Amino acid sequence: MAPFINDRFLLDSGTAFTLFEKYAKDLPIVDYHCHINPQDIAENRHFTDLAELWLSGDHYKWRLMRAAGIAEEYITGDAPSRDKFLCWAKTIGRAVASPLYHWNCLELKRYFGIDEPLSERNAEEIWDKTCAMIKDDPDKYSARGLIGSSGVEVICTTDDPCDDLRWHRMIKEDPSFKTTVLPSFRPDPILDIEKDSYLSYISRLSEVSGIKIESLNDLISSLDQRIAYFRDLGCRIADHGMEKILFEKADEEEVANIFKKRKSSSLTSSEEAKYKTFILLHCAKRYHESGFAMQLHFGCIRDVNEKMRSSLGPNCGCDSIAGSTDLVTPLSRILSELTDQGTLPKTILYSLDPNNNAVIDTLCGCFRNVVHGAAWWFNDNLNGMKDHLKSLSCQGYLPAFTGMLTDSRSFLSYTRHEYFRRILCSFIGEQIDKGLFPNDEEIPGSVIKDICYNNPSALFK
Repeated sequence: MAPFINDRFLLDSGTAFTLFEKYAKDLPIVDYHCHINPQDIAENRHFTDLAELWLSGDHYKWRLMRAAGIAEEYITGDAPSRDKFLCWAKTIGRAVASPLYHWNCLELKRYFGIDEPLSERNAEEIWDKTCAMIKDDPDKYSARGLIGSSGVEVICTTDDPCDDLRWHRMIKEDPSFKTTVLPSFRPDPILDIEKDSYLSYISRLSEVSGIKIESLNDLISSLDQRIAYFRDLGCRIADHGMEKILFEKADEEEVANIFKKRKSSSLTSSEEAKYKTFILLHCAKRYHESGFAMQLHFGCIRDVNEKMRSSLGPNCGCDSIAGSTDLVTPLSRILSELTDQGTLPKTILYSLDPNNNAVIDTLCGCFRNVVHGAAWWFNDNLNGMKDHLKSLSCQGYLPAFTGMLTDSRSFLSYTRHEYFRRILCSFIGEQIDKGLFPNDEEIPGSVIKDICYNNPSALFK
């Protein structure tokens, strides 16, 4: 029997195979949005087993195991690593058509040379084999070892404005590590004025910035200081996570009064929208001046299971697609306002709702320097990527696409770039084979190179 992950995996024609082998396969990886802990890279974290590599912090896998009925003890609890791995094997071995099944097989193949898909039947054997490999060559399976063997050129972590970025500084000052690791500016806590944690966060920001925050002007000064601090340590990209897009313009005096009011009482929904709009527009202006790209992630309702959030904290895998809302009106007004002011940075849009693909693609065509980001989170699967590429090519400009990212906390997840590249080459190969695009290898080859490497790389030049 041929290996499950073979040279033709996801490449359903000779044209697709040629495009992948010649133009996509060996390109370096620019992972411009992930949730890897930079401390793990700075200290070159070593791992003891595959459960630690796979299951610690990966809420994709946690969600699948919960859906399969696995007890929380074997997901995020205190069960032994081996038992957690066996539960994962039982889950993934039956996960027909799941992207995690494909990712799982790719990771076993690329990092451990294992051709047989993981299942309950071979879990013990694969556990013993991978544990022995990690033990025999710990540096190969360390954080830096895995990054190096994956061909990663740039990594952008996701960082809080109050972070001192010491781990990034340590990585930057180490000439022995060749991959560029950059911070990303994620100011969600500064915009989320409605949250209970807002006032305590502003106090922390005041302490970190050294600016006593008593007014809106003080807040803006602190925000600007942190953006400059990130810029000086190499940051070239910012990220905003929003449940929904809001736009309600107000002048500075009104927003100053809203900020003052929040110290002693709650706000109306209109006041919240005015504050968020003002801060987002100001951030975008500073990003433009600093040469940052701006990512806007929206369409997600986070931590919908209150019991799980209370026991495990945020980002435990209990998040959902928000469903349909009017995003064109507020988003177009944000982009139009920034365009009018000449302060629109390179902007990358992501919606968790796949029904928004055409909406985003048509909106991007109305503004220069605005692009549709990768199929995000619940959409980074075979069908989701195909639908994303179809919409992007029909309603937008496919060659301007900034390609794939991992959005992951796992050091084995770089195979997602291979997964995407195979799907991309299959999509373009299909257009050629159906006579919908000329059989001129040079042009589609250059498009593939731009999407997979040149466009994301250009974000940092």
